[in-house]
Amino acid sequence: MKLYSPAIVRQIIEKHKFHFQKSLGQNFLIDGNIVNKIVEAAGINTDDTVLEIGAGIGTLTSALAEKAGKVVVIEIDKNLLPILGETLAGCENVEIFTGNALRTDFDELVYEKTGGVYGKGQRAYKVVANLPYYITTPLVMHALESHFNIDLMVFMVQKEVAERIVAQPGGKDYGALTLGVNYYSEPQKVIRVPKKVFMPQPEVESAVVRLKTRAKPPALVEDEEFFFQVVRAAFGQRRKTLANTVSGLNDKLEKSTVAKTLSDIGIDPGRRGETLSFEEFARIANTIYLLVHAPGNN
Repeated sequence: MKLYSPAIVRQIIEKHKFHFQKSLGQNFLIDGNIVNKIVEAAGINTDDTVLEIGAGIGTLTSALAEKAGKVVVIEIDKNLLPILGETLAGCENVEIFTGNALRTDFDELVYEKTGGVYGKGQRAYKVVANLPYYITTPLVMHALESHFNIDLMVFMVQKEVAERIVAQPGGKDYGALTLGVNYYSEPQKVIRVPKKVFMPQPEVESAVVRLKTRAKPPALVEDEEFFFQVVRAAFGQRRKTLANTVSGLNDKLEKSTVAKTLSDIGIDPGRRGETLSFEEFARIANTIYLLVHAPGNN
């Protein structure tokens, strides 16, 4: 069923006596052009299994079902199930799982719903979602940090979040989220999305981002956990210099020693995190990690 008409959507919502829940960030996409661009960005074909997070009333789901071999949906709102039963009637390749995506093992779910063909230890799958704004960052990082067997993700997110994801060093949008997403994927901003294509209309504009998962980070990282400790420290106190933020990571690190170490690897200890490239963050993290774990420091 094509759900691109506000009148049709209102009719369905009223028929099922559905009430939007602001706490779940429910803004349903009702524009066919945007739906088609999302599906196109994901490059979906009949060989693909797609995991969709949040079906809403099934607008995007039905379009995914037309292209994919299998669509597995995670929907948290049980009140939407009767609507989806109507709007997805005839979509025999769609299976709906009711649950919280943040608490779901995507690999296990896809493995189960595809009979062990996709998911954990098997073929990779794609993730597509119109993400609720209030859980965008946690959900994106859950999908990336869990090392699920995903080869591509296409997300509708708040425009400001999209700008942070694709930001370059030196700008106000560049931060820990930028480095986190870039560590695990190659991000691309696909299209800017106006408020009017949603029901109800959100207060902010949106954007579609495409994340192609990486086989390995863009630079060698000795210890993933320590790398992100350095990143969080650098952006947690943006006005502090690297010498200050890095020396605060461990009680074994003296500020003077950190400053000299940074200078020795060609990085000014007076710089701030927002000016550093991914490769420079990796170089700093690797060097300081080895310094902390040098013989005699344990």
